[in-house]
Amino acid sequence: MTSPPRLAAVLTLVLATTLYGTTTTHADDDPNDPPGTEPSAAAPMDVDPNDPDLKLPDGATLAQAKVLDIKSVVEEQSGDERREDTNTSVTLALQAEVLFGKDSAKLGAESKSRITGIAEEIKTQNATRVRVFGFTDNLGSSAHGDTLSKKRANAVHDVLSATLNDAAITYEVRGYGEQYPIADNATEAGRKKNRRVEVSFPRTEP
Repeated sequence: MTSPPRLAAVLTLVLATTLYGTTTTHADDDPNDPPGTEPSAAAPMDVDPNDPDLKLPDGATLAQAKVLDIKSVVEEQSGDERREDTNTSVTLALQAEVLFGKDSAKLGAESKSRITGIAEEIKTQNATRVRVFGFTDNLGSSAHGDTLSKKRANAVHDVLSATLNDAAITYEVRGYGEQYPIADNATEAGRKKNRRVEVSFPRTEP
């Protein structure tokens, strides 16, 4: 069976440096990332302090630069599934429509095979810490979104836990409702992307 075509986007390296003798520059952390998914420092790279395009205040010098993260994003053309890989973690996101009926936390017929695929990836990475986060769009009340997203996260967790059947794995399950959108809620296409369940876990050290 032929896999659906995929679209890929690779994001550039995120760099942070410190200026001695002046203020610290800011790192490009994404404010839309949920708590617990912040990038970690790794793979330092050189920055030429004598580069004429590098503007430093008088008397300031650079500390050693470091790469905070490298992120690769691959999304099915249909948008049903989205994968993010960084140097430290894997995040797999499934749209709510793939898993649930409208305004429901009951898993549909296709959902088990999708969640089983995520379980296989968790096994491949030998992960022992798994986060399952639910999200909704901004339609309806915030309280309803919080409740629905948590119920959906719990439903996915239950299948993952039963499939993996591994007492060594610990789970963090949360419902964030309309918080942390990944697309514009002003359009139905954007709201569809925001209605999702994300499963994230550390990747195996190379």
